[in-house]
Amino acid sequence: MAEPSSKKQRTQPPYELLYHPGVPGRGEPIRLLLEAAGVPYTDTANQEKNGYETVQKICMNKALKSDDGNPPVFSPPALRVPGAGKDGKALVISQTPNILSYLGDRTGMAGEEGSEQEKYWVAQLALTALDLANEVHDSHHPIAVAKYYEEQKEESKGKSKDIREHRFPKFFSYFQRTLQGNKERGGAEGKYMVGKQLTYADTTIWQVLDGCMFAFPKEMEARKEEFPDLLQGFYGSVKSEKGLKEYLASDRRLEYSMGIFRHYPELDRQ
Repeated sequence: MAEPSSKKQRTQPPYELLYHPGVPGRGEPIRLLLEAAGVPYTDTANQEKNGYETVQKICMNKALKSDDGNPPVFSPPALRVPGAGKDGKALVISQTPNILSYLGDRTGMAGEEGSEQEKYWVAQLALTALDLANEVHDSHHPIAVAKYYEEQKEESKGKSKDIREHRFPKFFSYFQRTLQGNKERGGAEGKYMVGKQLTYADTTIWQVLDGCMFAFPKEMEARKEEFPDLLQGFYGSVKSEKGLKEYLASDRRLEYSMGIFRHYPELDRQ
């Protein structure tokens, strides 16, 4: 759980992150937002006894609605906010970008307060980063999610080659141009994607870059000189931000394993 500031501790509800235990996955951009904002939350499956049973009950059952009257959740992650729903019941919302948008507005992580344009710029960047995360996932599951990697290994090599040689440059160029454009507009000397303060666009892009460094370490190392502002300056500065630095050094930061980002040496640059 993040160490909150006294101000945010007084004003924020007890957020509950509902996600699978033991992997960063699609829940990690949500964790990073909350940690960077210094907002307390419960990572239910990882922190509570029988917590994953709660996740399964709320996010993975086939009922028409939950006990709180929320519609069904397609799959984790979801965010449960006690007292924020109809008639004082809990609100449950799902889908990573939807949760980021909800929390961003309430934690000061969606750009300068009152700036509609920054709010939507932050959202578009986070959505683009999550698009890249989906493509990286498909590098090891290009045919079917239900099949094992070993059943689509040859196809994975072709998909990974395309991602490394074509998709990485396209996404990285866009993010670096965004950094440079924000700097020209007076945005914090190139530290942030939007405006003069850390937003969930920064934390989400950082998480995807970090996952790519785990999955494709040789390719990412080779790209650092091509995209220095992004893969060296931005990547290094974001992980040093207060809240994130402490979180990343803690045991709350889960290790990559068999989730979205997987390291198969044969899929990396040879």
